Amino acid sequence: MSTLRLAIVGAGPAGIYAADILLREARGFDVSIDLFEQLPAPYGLVRYGVAPDHPRIKGIINALRDVLDRGDIRIFGNVHFGSDITLADLKRHYNAVIFATGAIRDAELGLPGVELEGSYGAADFVSWFDGHPDVPRTWPLTAESVAVIGNGNVALDVSRILAKHAEDLLPTEIPDNVYQGLKASPVTDVHVFGRRGPAQVKFTPLELRELGEMRDVDMIVADEDFEYDEASKTAITTNKQIMVIDRVLQSWRKRPVGNASRRLHLHFYAKPTEFVGDEHGRVTAIRYERTKPDGQGGVVGTGEMREIAVQAVYRAVGYFGSPLADVPFDDRHGVIPNHEGQILDADNRQLPGMYATGWIKRGPVGLIGHTKSDAMETIQHLVTDQASWWSPEQPSPDAIPELLHERGVRFTDLDGWHNLDAHEIALGEPEGRARIKVVPREDMVAVSLGEETPATA
Repeated sequence: MSTLRLAIVGAGPAGIYAADILLREARGFDVSIDLFEQLPAPYGLVRYGVAPDHPRIKGIINALRDVLDRGDIRIFGNVHFGSDITLADLKRHYNAVIFATGAIRDAELGLPGVELEGSYGAADFVSWFDGHPDVPRTWPLTAESVAVIGNGNVALDVSRILAKHAEDLLPTEIPDNVYQGLKASPVTDVHVFGRRGPAQVKFTPLELRELGEMRDVDMIVADEDFEYDEASKTAITTNKQIMVIDRVLQSWRKRPVGNASRRLHLHFYAKPTEFVGDEHGRVTAIRYERTKPDGQGGVVGTGEMREIAVQAVYRAVGYFGSPLADVPFDDRHGVIPNHEGQILDADNRQLPGMYATGWIKRGPVGLIGHTKSDAMETIQHLVTDQASWWSPEQPSPDAIPELLHERGVRFTDLDGWHNLDAHEIALGEPEGRARIKVVPREDMVAVSLGEETPATA
């Protein structure tokens, strides 16, 4: 029987799904899989990219945990690819590698004023409120009026976290420093801008409904945004998801407003054109052009300019991948160049033994569950490419922990994650919460290794 020693870089949903699919589908192979994760804890986007008040989405963790807890996949956490372990190391110890590092940076938005103080990337804000260990513990929540640019689920997450009363987040796993920051926020108005109409949004109905369930927050939409063209009417009558979204938005039009202490405004047909600043370089307003339907499901500008006073702007216009050491990278699209998961060099030739899956493969599109079919495609190529696999000099499973120890890497493993998981749950129990995250990286590692037990997150 052939032996396949596989390294997977990234222990989020994409990496774990790929490992699970290979173990289930491989025939005629003795498979050994090691997951490498730069954070001390697994689950990637589900732990650090989903708002804490989304317990239903975070339920995906249960399925991922079942995969890891089978014990047939090793995990090495707190290991940085490119420094702690390199591509040359992987070639020495494995037959192949799958990169599943996702996309965690904000896509660029080339507008005047984007560099002003008070202009923030949504990805950075999400990392903060999810307790990512590599971002600052504080966030400048000083604005009373805030703009959010984007009409996707991340824009809704950011808007909801900003508008929601902090105490309503306490039943979740929100870190204490995040709760304290949001509790002190003076925000009264959150404005969400989308350049197209209500029938062209990228929200999912579940996310949109949740937005309207916030306590003491008025939902404000403008009647002028609901004069649908024929393309929008057709979309509403033929697409069930758009039909539900329209139904939710129409219900908000009928709601009485004026009694809540906070307001969330949805601006459609509003294309941001500039962040306006003062003499101190701080955001003071957002300027946008009113658009109109073009009859084909898109929009064109009307030339009518409007402006709303805000003190902060959050750019939720998409995520972008990051380059990896010694791995080809497409700077324009933020992905590893590939053909159905087979990594390609600059001349469009397949690189033996190197594969990609998830958002670093196809870009940040689709929901978390879509990574399953994506991983299946990559795994199918991996299995049929056996003739071009690497021939490792040191395939022994013991070689990797020995190498990391030699380099002084304080890596965590599955038992360490169980330690951290149990510790966070125990921190939450006295307060009736599911867990309280440990945020500092050094504390996460210490708890995982059983070296000490910090009293707080």
